[in-house]
Amino acid sequence: MDTTVPARPRRSASRDERDATIHIRASTKTKELIESAAAAVGKSLSEFTLDSVRQRATDVLLDQRLFVLDPDQFSRFMQALDNPPPAGPKLKALMKRRPLWQK
Repeated sequence: MDTTVPARPRRSASRDERDATIHIRASTKTKELIESAAAAVGKSLSEFTLDSVRQRATDVLLDQRLFVLDPDQFSRFMQALDNPPPAGPKLKALMKRRPLWQK
């Protein structure tokens, strides 16, 4: 007689990692549009929405941190970094202020 207990099915790691919720309100037309797009690619509304928002968030953050220059632009950029203009009165005043984290 076999007394082994069958293994419990494991929940996917991604399901276990989901510990936050996002609530949004949208017009019926917008929701229908998103549902249609999700269905077109075979995803649930939640999967499609999260994938889309995650990609947009990544694009926004990269746009704030990454820029691409051609060789001429890079040369001018490096020249500007290597030869900054002299500090004006506003910059000098700012540098004299005590940072908030030291107050």
